[in-house]
Amino acid sequence: MSASRSHTTITDIGTVGIPVSDQDKALEFFTGALGFDKRLDLRAGENFRWVTVAAPGAAVSVALIAGEAVGQDTGIRFMVPDAEAEHTAMRERGIEVGELLRWPGVPPMYEFADPDGNRFEIVEDVA
Repeated sequence: MSASRSHTTITDIGTVGIPVSDQDKALEFFTGALGFDKRLDLRAGENFRWVTVAAPGAAVSVALIAGEAVGQDTGIRFMVPDAEAEHTAMRERGIEVGELLRWPGVPPMYEFADPDGNRFEIVEDVA
């Protein structure tokens, strides 16, 4: 493999997919408990449904893909202006959240899971 730089026309990330066992339940969790917006809910034939949600105003959406490989660490980090305030608010809404982590030189963060056990991180945006 050469050290030369390759070029691409990729400009952004539009959607990140996560596996869910029930798209309706996942949609309710993301729009109800988390307060996300439903962006798309389309059926393509009898056996395929494309559902996307996103935080209000976010550029990147999350696709709720019907599948069997649920309970994954998604690698998705949702950004918030105040991790402690969001941690408290999510607990008050009945969302099971992990410990609020505060490490030197690292933004405050914590983990939460959706009803399928897919794991996400909330990270304070310190930029």
